[in-house]
Amino acid sequence: MRITDVICAPGRSGFFFDDQRAVKTTAVADGNFYSGEPVTPGFRKIRLPGESVSVMYILEDGQIAHGDCAAVQYSGAGGRDPLFLADEFIPVIDAVIKPMLVGREISTFRDLAEELDGIVHSGRPLHTAVRYGITQAALDAVAKSQYKMMCEIVAEEYGTEMSNKMIPIFSQSGDDRYSSADKMILKSVDVLPHALFNTIEKAGTKGEKIMDYVGWLRSRIMKVRVEKDYTPIIHLDVYGMLGEVFGDDYEALTDYLGYLEEIAMPFKVRVEGPVDVGSLRGQIAALAKIRQLEERKGITVELVADEWCNTLQDIKDFTDNKAGHMAQIKTPDLGGINNSIEAVIYCKEHGMGAYLGGTCNETDRSAQICAHVAMATNPVQVLAKPGMGMDEGYMIWFNEMSRILAINKAR
Repeated sequence: MRITDVICAPGRSGFFFDDQRAVKTTAVADGNFYSGEPVTPGFRKIRLPGESVSVMYILEDGQIAHGDCAAVQYSGAGGRDPLFLADEFIPVIDAVIKPMLVGREISTFRDLAEELDGIVHSGRPLHTAVRYGITQAALDAVAKSQYKMMCEIVAEEYGTEMSNKMIPIFSQSGDDRYSSADKMILKSVDVLPHALFNTIEKAGTKGEKIMDYVGWLRSRIMKVRVEKDYTPIIHLDVYGMLGEVFGDDYEALTDYLGYLEEIAMPFKVRVEGPVDVGSLRGQIAALAKIRQLEERKGITVELVADEWCNTLQDIKDFTDNKAGHMAQIKTPDLGGINNSIEAVIYCKEHGMGAYLGGTCNETDRSAQICAHVAMATNPVQVLAKPGMGMDEGYMIWFNEMSRILAINKAR
């Protein structure tokens, strides 16, 4: 099966691009806007509408394979690639990818994805968002050429066993942490609620607002859950705010995690990004230290690596150094979707929890393809994406995994 054309279409993503450094420092919230001046290069405003690019490979039998190029909400922060704008990168795809693929016989996904992910243009790798989308489309093209599901291709080529059940879904609330939590409880979401504690104002100068929220959430689950055996995991994303509260006093920070654990009982707690020390090596050392302190104190809160954990090699480094208990595999940051596949496999083989994540700023298509990756590789949890509205991202993931299970059962 050959590829006869490559077509790009500009698109919207499920959320926004935000200048994280400005949000954490000088920005003032104004409804869905932020007032103030951006500080990260490429941002003309602190908040911009999210953009994507749909990349479509036309196959010689008339089938159309496609994936979506998308970048994370906080582009340009934490060592990530810069802001991704469709008008800037469609010409790159047309100039570099199209001539390479038109007339090309489709090979295995693994070989094609590694080739696409490794392209160097103007002396550097392609933007991670571009690599993400063009390899998604490659996976779809290989699957369509063999009349198989994408998850089947991944399982066959990487030697994994497909899941026979849903992968736990982690749903994110954004700032709407109370009413969205109710919706999550109503739908018996496996992992909740995200909660977006990304400023000291939200977290509290002593972390007291996070503690109050965990107490409320525990009581709310106990009060309104439909099934008495519903025991979701409480996963809080704190965007480094505990580092802002406690500085480098990791003893105090670890004791604080122990308080959260007590408040949340009987529910298990995960804390994502407890600190952000501003560098890869520093972040690895910090999370490794906090994990060691937890183990010494008998605290079981799971630490989730996020900031500075951007590439396949980063994930391997966090894993090898026991920097946290779980790594978020932020799929757009890793570039080619093949890297996310390998990251899940590496984490599982080396004792690190694999969280196949991403960003609220992705698309329905990238989420669907990630669902196939998840069903083929069995991570600990996946992120309900795109958007912060809870319902839409959760629906996309739940329904795609449900379809895969139904097809497998029928076969």
